[in-house]
Amino acid sequence: MTRELRSARYGAILTFILAGLLVGTMTVRIPALTDKLDLSEATVGTILLVWGLGALVTMQSMRRIMARVGSRAVLRAGGPLTALTLVGVAFAPDLPLLLVAVALFGMAFGAVDVAMNAQGSAVERAYGRPLMNGMHAGWCVGAISAGALGSLAIAVGLPFTANVALIGLVSLPVMVALGRTYLPEPPEVVTATAARRRMPPIVFLLGAIMFFAFMVEGTVADWNGLYMRDELGAPEAVAALGYPVFEVGMLIARLTGDRLRTRFGVRGMLTVSGAATAAFFAVVLMAPVALVALSAMFFVGLGVATISPLTMSLAGTATDTPGPAIAQAGAMGYAGLLLGPVAIGFLSDATSLRTALGIAVVLGVLIALAARLLPRAEPAAISTLPPVREPAEAAA
Repeated sequence: MTRELRSARYGAILTFILAGLLVGTMTVRIPALTDKLDLSEATVGTILLVWGLGALVTMQSMRRIMARVGSRAVLRAGGPLTALTLVGVAFAPDLPLLLVAVALFGMAFGAVDVAMNAQGSAVERAYGRPLMNGMHAGWCVGAISAGALGSLAIAVGLPFTANVALIGLVSLPVMVALGRTYLPEPPEVVTATAARRRMPPIVFLLGAIMFFAFMVEGTVADWNGLYMRDELGAPEAVAALGYPVFEVGMLIARLTGDRLRTRFGVRGMLTVSGAATAAFFAVVLMAPVALVALSAMFFVGLGVATISPLTMSLAGTATDTPGPAIAQAGAMGYAGLLLGPVAIGFLSDATSLRTALGIAVVLGVLIALAARLLPRAEPAAISTLPPVREPAEAAA
């Protein structure tokens, strides 16, 4: 059983890495996509919105699906479909077909996102100790790899279609192979009844915290570069560093987050994370030069990084079946990812971009305050199970 658990853990981490790679590849090559189909900025915004809505629609329907079939079945179907639909995005010859391909890609990813978090929760329960932050670090590795591979593709002159299709086709057999590593949920709890149960209030509180955190992440991803360039006068190359620096901060925090959770607990970590996010984003907004803002953006990444893994993990322990609760909290979170950048756009038109980005400071404060409503004690599903022994220990 120990070997199966280790295989499931590494399989879940690799799934997070591939998900980050697939989504990151499309995002990184958006400038090349605009050149390929001669798209305007408004059209690019529409494409991203369609992708996000596709993911959100799937997430909203996942409560019942996850309760019926569990995360393993969803990942075995959704993982390969995500890779295939990215290939469809690569070969879309015009805008109408691109919108269809992007919607399908978003829907497939939405299923994978919920299922891989539910699978991570199942592995975490089986191990009896926090592991979710380490799994979400895999997403950062995938996203950073997408940026590096995208830059390499640009340097060697690889066009959008070839680059994106290659990543999708290489990922496809890996996703298929990973299907053998996933843990099944206990059959007695994977029932349709679980989908119809009312969610406990804590799931909606966690969803609200995730909503705030994803609004911050979406704001950084979509508006950070423009803020650096237009408000602080940074050159294009320097402005483009903001998001990678933010992601590096997130990666470091997630690699250490599980150990910190063991020591300080979810409630304490979320409180500090929210306060740190607010404080360092305030530094970004008050920065006199781009270098100061760039340095502060690293610490914003450190602050916000562990919020979504912690809330996903806690949602997975709120009910007997982690899938439906994670689907509910995740759908609320991704609504923030969609609405945050849009709200910033409207506010910046009415005031200024610097003023509009002040929303991120408010969101950090809201995260810290909402975290105080969580129970002090760690969930029994994580804190009371004996830790899984590694093979060397088992043989001793």
